[in-house]
Amino acid sequence: MASRSDRHMLPAGLAATALAALGWWFGSGVQPCWWLTWLAPLPVLWLAPRVRARWAALAAFAAYTTGGLNLWGYLHGYIGLPVVAIIQAIGAPALMLALCVLLFRRLLLRGHALAAALAPPAMWVALEYINNLLSPHGTFFNIGYTQMDALPIIQVAAVTGLWGVGFLLLLLPAAIAAQLADKAPGRRRLTIAAGAASLLAATLAYGYWRLQAPATANLRIGLVSLQQPARSRADVQARRAHYVEAVGRLADAGARIVLTPETSFSDDDANLPVLAQMANRRELTVGIGVESRSNPRAEHNMLMVFQPGMSPATYSKHHLLVGLEQYIPGDSYTMLEGTPRIGLAICKDLDFHDIGHAYAARRAQLLLVPASDFTVDGWLHSRMAIMRGVESGFAMARAAHSGRLTLSDDRGRVLAEASSEQHDAELVGELPLRETRTLYAQWGDWFAWLDLAGLIALLGLAVHTRRRGNE
Repeated sequence: MASRSDRHMLPAGLAATALAALGWWFGSGVQPCWWLTWLAPLPVLWLAPRVRARWAALAAFAAYTTGGLNLWGYLHGYIGLPVVAIIQAIGAPALMLALCVLLFRRLLLRGHALAAALAPPAMWVALEYINNLLSPHGTFFNIGYTQMDALPIIQVAAVTGLWGVGFLLLLLPAAIAAQLADKAPGRRRLTIAAGAASLLAATLAYGYWRLQAPATANLRIGLVSLQQPARSRADVQARRAHYVEAVGRLADAGARIVLTPETSFSDDDANLPVLAQMANRRELTVGIGVESRSNPRAEHNMLMVFQPGMSPATYSKHHLLVGLEQYIPGDSYTMLEGTPRIGLAICKDLDFHDIGHAYAARRAQLLLVPASDFTVDGWLHSRMAIMRGVESGFAMARAAHSGRLTLSDDRGRVLAEASSEQHDAELVGELPLRETRTLYAQWGDWFAWLDLAGLIALLGLAVHTRRRGNE
């Protein structure tokens, strides 16, 4: 039964839950408002030391479950996931926030204000990292992707990987909530405020500095996506012929590389020799998504690249979409001959860090990435891929049907973009290239491991120190 103090806090608790739900609804999902993500956890963190533990956890879970329903239409209507999988996708962040709130509350009430402020970011990042290791979807819906429009902030990923962005997103509201808590001593509040402000200031200073780096070369690239036709043979053949025409138009516009989405062609298509001849005749590099069906027992989702005077280079997709793709996954990496140093990847591959690490080790300056999205997730999925470039130091040309065509540099700037979500799209633009080596590319997930170690220490502190005040 709720105590008198709990009943007294009921209006504040409901308001905090509603505000956090609104913040998460608009600050997450397929098109997040990046600045709201910073504020979403704050109301329930403020509430945590003022009510019993079970009510604090319930408020956090209810807020992020309600806010997470913004994904229902996407996951159910566009992807067609079963209800159990949707509940898991929506419920996981809600459970994570509830655990963060409980640890924050416990440490704060036991007199460890600084540890309390560090607990939510450490726990959130540690849980996201573990999920990344176990999930067949890699880093999908990681909270750090919400900040892809905040260019100075995301530059920290070149040092810490995606994990550093998530840490900052939970640190700020936790630090503010600790400032507002009666249990926090004045001197501790000053330390927390100074520490959080210094870390954010250093992140912004580094981000603005990194964005000033000049390019060492420029490459003009064309991207094209045509709508998927009904699967009649005549319609498919007509679309592929239109792709050949589009490649010619983009070459006329000065493109030196042209890229189409994944599975735009099949490997028995009569247009492939035409594209190879065009590449030779026009000194053009042509990358096309190919469904390889020549061996029925070993079908691949491939990227095939025609270069002047060379045999086609190929790459087979490593990370397949579970339940929707029945191809044989690839296990090798492909770099094109010559300069600049260009690597190949396909769509979902860029949801995973192993692809970024592999091409950083090969000193790639640019990745060509054919893709296929689900209409409403064009912004999100293209930005997930772009984050790999920030982390590992390469530019990216990504052509998706039912998504976005993007040209982005190694700082995450989108230099050219067009929507192919509901119609045909073409673009051609200049893409700046650099020779970039990032700390994250060299040290890997060091920051995530640091968070795991920190979380263990914080849990130990929460368990073994004496209680101060009522819990």
